[in-house]
Amino acid sequence: MNDSLSSSVTEYRQNGFISGVPALTPDQVSDLRRYVEQLEADHEAGAGGHTLGQFFRVNGHVVIPRLAEIARSPVILDMVEALLGPDLLVWSVELFIKEPGSAKTVSWHQDITYWGMGETDDEVTAWIALSDVSVEAGCMRFIPGSHKGGVVAHEDTFAADNLLSRGQQIADVREEEAVHGPLRPGEMSLHHGRCFHASGQNRSEDRRIGLAIRYVTPAVRDHAPGRDWAMPVRGETPSGGWDCIAGPRGLFHPADLALYDRILDGQSKTLAAGAEGQVGMYATTTAS
Repeated sequence: MNDSLSSSVTEYRQNGFISGVPALTPDQVSDLRRYVEQLEADHEAGAGGHTLGQFFRVNGHVVIPRLAEIARSPVILDMVEALLGPDLLVWSVELFIKEPGSAKTVSWHQDITYWGMGETDDEVTAWIALSDVSVEAGCMRFIPGSHKGGVVAHEDTFAADNLLSRGQQIADVREEEAVHGPLRPGEMSLHHGRCFHASGQNRSEDRRIGLAIRYVTPAVRDHAPGRDWAMPVRGETPSGGWDCIAGPRGLFHPADLALYDRILDGQSKTLAAGAEGQVGMYATTTAS
C-alpha cells in the first residue's frame, strides 16, 4: 500500500469518512451524466411497473447496466479494497439528484440503521460526484468519529423535502462539529455506515448529482438473519446468506425486472421494519 493510500485509510479509520478522492476522469463524468439525463428523457414513465426515480434510488444496478459497470471501476475498487479487504460485493447503487434551487435535503442519519446488517464494519459507501458538489450545492457534511459508537435512535419524519426513504433523522447532533465534504466532478467521498452525515439544499445554478455505491464484504451476513442479494465485484464469490447476481442483461430487460421485484419483495420487509408510515420507495409496484 502506497503512502497516499495508507494515509487515506488512517484518516477513514479515525474520522469515519474521507473526501476528495479521485474516482472518475472528466470524460467518464460527462459521459455518465449524459447517460443519466438521457435515461430521464427516454424513460420518463419508468419500466415494469416502477418509476425511473425508484430505479435511481433503489438497486439501480439490477436493471441499468451502466450503474453496474461503474460499480466495477478498478480505481474505485482499489480504494474500497484498502478499507474492507479483497472480497467485495455491491449491495446497492443509488442516484441522489437535487435540482437547482431545490429545497430537498438529507437529514442527519446513519446509513445502516435499517439495512438489517447489525453493527458491522464490513461496509462502506462510495459517493461519487457527477456535478460540482460544492457547499453551495448542498454537499455532504460529516461528524468526525461518530462511527466509533453504535447505531443511535432515529425518528421517522416522512418529510416531503427529505430525500431519505423515511425522512429518518438523528436528534441532538452537534452541528458545530460538522465537517463539509465538497467534491469536484469525478471525486468521491467514502463513509462508514455508522458515521453521522447529512446534506443541505442545492442553492447553486446546476443540478447536484451524486452516485452512491454501497459496498459490503461476504462477512456482513455471518451475524445477520435471513438472506440478501448482492453483486460480487472482486475476490471470492460468497456463499452463506448471499444470493449473488451477475448484473443486468440489458437496460430494463424483462428477466432483470422480475429479479428486481423479487429483491424488493425480500428487502422491503427489513428496510421498512418498524415504520409507522408507508415506505413507498420499496414498494414492489409504484406505477401502472
